[in-house]
Amino acid sequence: MFIAPLNTDLLLQEAESETLYINLIVQLNKDFNLANEAVDFPLSLSPDELKSQLHEKIYRLIQYKFAEYLNLLYIIDVSEEEIKKLDGSDLVILAEQVAFLILKREWQKVWFRNKYK
Repeated sequence: MFIAPLNTDLLLQEAESETLYINLIVQLNKDFNLANEAVDFPLSLSPDELKSQLHEKIYRLIQYKFAEYLNLLYIIDVSEEEIKKLDGSDLVILAEQVAFLILKREWQKVWFRNKYK
């Protein structure tokens, strides 16, 4: 049964422990590219670097390319209810929370694909 981790660090630790971390990066790259937001997170990226780069990318999308940001959330299939619960008063914190929601959804996809292949 899939139980979502409580924060980004736990999520990335779980992905590494289940040897699915690279699959998570591949899924992120795939969905960002489907949303026409080209990213190329290298497969050699450490979890801390991934967390940082994803946070920065989301921050820039929210600040400068809001329509593309919304499209990305749609493509990745991030829960609209979860997004609505977030407090948007501080963009840095918002971007960090959204990055976690994106990672959580992508992890769910990777986990299910691995579990039921």
